[in-house]
Parts: sequence; C-alpha cells; structure tokens
Amino acid sequence: MNKKTRNTYLVVIFVMLMWGINVSALKVIVENFMPITITSLRILTAGLVVFIILTFTKLVRLPKNKEWFYVVGGSIFSVVMHHYFLASGLTMTSATNAGLILGMGPVLTVIFATIILKRKPTILQFIGFILGFIGVSFTVLAGNGGLNTINIGDFYILLAILAQALSFIVIKQAAETMDPRLLTGYMLVIGSVVLFVISLGTEPKGIASLGNVNYSIWLVFLFSAIIATGVGHMTYNYAISQLGPAETSIFLNLNTFFSLIGAAIFLNEAILFSHFIGLIFIVSGVIFGSGGLEAWMIQRRRKHIFKKR
Repeated sequence: MNKKTRNTYLVVIFVMLMWGINVSALKVIVENFMPITITSLRILTAGLVVFIILTFTKLVRLPKNKEWFYVVGGSIFSVVMHHYFLASGLTMTSATNAGLILGMGPVLTVIFATIILKRKPTILQFIGFILGFIGVSFTVLAGNGGLNTINIGDFYILLAILAQALSFIVIKQAAETMDPRLLTGYMLVIGSVVLFVISLGTEPKGIASLGNVNYSIWLVFLFSAIIATGVGHMTYNYAISQLGPAETSIFLNLNTFFSLIGAAIFLNEAILFSHFIGLIFIVSGVIFGSGGLEAWMIQRRRKHIFKKR
C-alpha cells in the first residue's frame, strides 16, 4: 500500500466520523424545520461552500458536452432521489429498518460496479462486504431491539440507498474527464434547487418554518451544511476517483458506529456492549473490503521475494 492510498483511507475515515456526528445534527435540524425545505437549503449552502473552495484552487469551469450528463445524473441520484426518499422514509419507518437497509449500500455498490463498470470484487473484498453488513446489522439491531414490520417507508429507504449506490458509479465515470470535487459542487447546487421546488409543493409552510429558531440550531445547521455535507461529500467523491466506488463505499459501514458515538455524546443515547461487537465486524469488513489487507499481503510478499534474492 503506497502512502497516497493510506492517506486517502485516513481522510475517508475522518469523513465517516463527520457523517456519523452529522446524523445527530440532522435529527436536531429536522425537529426544528420542515425536512425537505431545510434539506434543500442545507445542500445549497454546501454547494456554495464547495464552489468557494474550488474558486481559490482555480478548479471551477463549466462542464463540457457529455459531462453535463454526469452532472444531471449525479444531481438526480445523489441529491434529489437520495435525500428526498431518505427524509420521507424516515418519517414512516423505524430507525432499525432504516439502518439495516442503508447498511446494504456497499453491497449494492459492488453489484452496480460489477454490472456497469465490469469490476469484480476479489474473494477477500467480498468477505469484507459481508462482514460489514453483519456488523451494521448487529449494531442497529442491538440498539433497537429487533426488526419491525416492513412498510412503504422501508421501500423509500431502499430507493434512497439504490440512488446513492448508482451515484457512486456516475461519479467514477465522470472522474475520467472532470474533477469529482467540481462535479460535487454542481450536483449539490442543481440538486438543491430541484429539492426546493419539490418542497414548495409538499411543504407550503416550509419557508415560514425557518423563522423563530434559536441561533444554536443555526450553528448546528452550519456544521452540517459546511463540514459534513460540503467538505465531506467533496472529499468522499474525490476518494471514489482514487480508490473506486466499491472500495470507497465499504467505509460507509463506519458511519453506523460513529453515528452511535455522536448520539451518545450529543443526544445522551446509550452505547451497549453489543455495539462494540458490531464494530469488530465493521472494522474487519473495512480492512477486507477496502483492499487494504490484499495490498499489505502483496507488499509483504514482494519484500520476502526481494530478501531471497
């Protein structure tokens, strides 16, 4: 494993930490605002932050020809569909069901990468994805006491994670000609505008809900929009171009455990011993599924051969 890849792993883990904390932040935000309206505003803020950063790094330019296809496709899958169905589904299903379905993200990404990109996972990587899903399942079920009855909300959550998995494939393909960080900015801004238009029809009082809110809630909003959504998605999407969609998606399993840590710290929710057992499976899944273990084994084999010579 080279230094660049190792650093990318560390950065993605940090993003997972921010996204884990963001789960608690989002819970606070949607309890004080209309969910779709505030989601569109949060994503728009994130998109503007991305463009400000890219302006200083001189990476801003207009998409060219086929790149518009990826921009629009990424906006629809990654922003509009994912966030709309996630916000709607969470109002109709339990946290247990939602957590388990979202835990299917890495496996679905592998399936799409195999079908669309013709990239088959190795045996060790496949084992990693299974271990990760077991870890997510163990963690979620331990905290909620079992799987509740399946309903329409579960179908919405499934659509949300399917859309996100497809967006990872779009981002990987777009990265061949377009910087994924610039793609992220366009996706966030365009997707937020579409979500806002949708909110006008589904949440007529959405704009009014923005008033009379304590300033501390707005501070939570800024953390979620700037750090977790803006910088977080820009960094994660860049990692996809470096590691691959399947290899990067396996780190999403860490999001489940970090969200529990965030909930314990900021929302005073309990962490059980069972959660740590789930963490063991999750970390094992990341080590296997990311390709890190195979890279280490290859490096060790080469050193052994070199010493023999």
